[in-house]
Amino acid sequence: MPDQVPAVRLSSITKRFPGVVANRDVGLTIERGEVHALCGENGAGKSTLMKILYGMQRPDEGTIEIDGEPVTLRTPADAIARGIGMVHQHFKLADNLTVLENVILGAEPRRRGRIDFAAARARITEMSEQYGLRVRPDVLVESLGVGDRQRVEILKVLYRGARVLILDEPTAVLVPQEVEELFGNLRELRAEGLTVLFISHKLDEVLSVADTISVIRRGTTVATRLSPDATTSRRLAELMVGSELPTPELRESTVTDDVQLDVAGLTVLTPEGRPVVDGVSLSIRRGEIVGLAGVEGNGQSELIEAVMGLRSADAGTVSYGPPGDRADITHWPTRRRREAGIAYIPEDRHRHGLVLEGSLWENRMLGHQTQRPNVRGPWVDRRGARRDTTRIVREYDVRTPGIEVPAAALSGGNQQKLIVGREMSGDPRLLIAAHPTRGIDVGAQAAIWEYLRRARASGLAVLLISADLEELIGMSDTLHVILRGRLVARVDPGTVTPEELGSAMTGAGTAS
Repeated sequence: MPDQVPAVRLSSITKRFPGVVANRDVGLTIERGEVHALCGENGAGKSTLMKILYGMQRPDEGTIEIDGEPVTLRTPADAIARGIGMVHQHFKLADNLTVLENVILGAEPRRRGRIDFAAARARITEMSEQYGLRVRPDVLVESLGVGDRQRVEILKVLYRGARVLILDEPTAVLVPQEVEELFGNLRELRAEGLTVLFISHKLDEVLSVADTISVIRRGTTVATRLSPDATTSRRLAELMVGSELPTPELRESTVTDDVQLDVAGLTVLTPEGRPVVDGVSLSIRRGEIVGLAGVEGNGQSELIEAVMGLRSADAGTVSYGPPGDRADITHWPTRRRREAGIAYIPEDRHRHGLVLEGSLWENRMLGHQTQRPNVRGPWVDRRGARRDTTRIVREYDVRTPGIEVPAAALSGGNQQKLIVGREMSGDPRLLIAAHPTRGIDVGAQAAIWEYLRRARASGLAVLLISADLEELIGMSDTLHVILRGRLVARVDPGTVTPEELGSAMTGAGTAS
């Protein structure tokens, strides 16, 4: 039974930025000793709300109560002093320091004027065992995997006395085994009386770990304290987007006879001479989406990099264009391929799709900096780039206060829509789409599916790589399976099931 006074209560929280209201009259109650999930689309206002609770931003209106007492949180130090800790999606650890040094940094125990490392080590070891975190104090952080780093971040917050933990998209960078380990840690924390606020748009995960669920849409709470037993992932998704949940599907065929891309016998070798792409042959016609299914690490990334010119082909050919105007582009540089109408949505938008510190209009130019409207003659056309960025923001529903803000200020879903809008501009003839909906919410996902359907209907040829099997099946006209660098099956998206496709991807069976 929860205590009578909740751990946290947010009442009528409103936060405005120039040109946008991020939170409007938000209410949220979190009882002590529970895992409370906060769901919402990318850009719905979840992160802003959590920054307010953590003292990183001040609300324009509304009140915050912690343990029944109204508080004003001006800085994260104020929040920490009140027992509120936050583990950010992007970790804030120093690689060149040990786990112990990272945990105590800024809160070092002292004895006779010196840091008491023995006391710190004893406390860290005790807390690690108490909460089941299995943290080794004396290893360098640079040697740790993602799951271990996340546990260090959690311990760092607990070390400072946090009784309420805010976890911002904690599973976004974890593999399934690490997700299960994290959920085990959360249950240990709850059993020890701690409170966890879990921010996510992965609804199956929310239903498996949360005690109660709240949903925020367009900056406003639309459902609070739902029981996982009394709802479903589909119902949560519909609450998040405000309408019936769309599904990935292509409807009528738009496939033509004109081949836009023809890959023949393509082979890519590692520096040691091992083939990571092994004699791959496939073609994509105008108006066709060709899906590529495979467990990550089976050559998909190397294949698309070879098609884009980011990686050299060791054998085989890549031909581009319809019959009568076809060119062997196997050895063309990436820039020439781009200028010929090949668009690219990379699998890692932060590393390969955006300059996070750059403004939206500067990011609109990336990969297209030699083409109009970004240039006029030899000169950068800032006015043209800004004007076209404004169009992309409008047409692709990129939720932003303006085009001058840095890309880092956008939510993941809005960053992805900006990239999709940029790549769909300039009348491309071929789109390489690598995990176009990875790490984004159902609303942004549905929007990107619709953009792909429209582009396909206008004659665009698309190579689609995705780890979402339902997306691959629903959004592909033709579907190939890649295993250990080879295409091992061609399946019918109209009849294959996710289970059959998954078996073919692992080599355990055949799909039909």
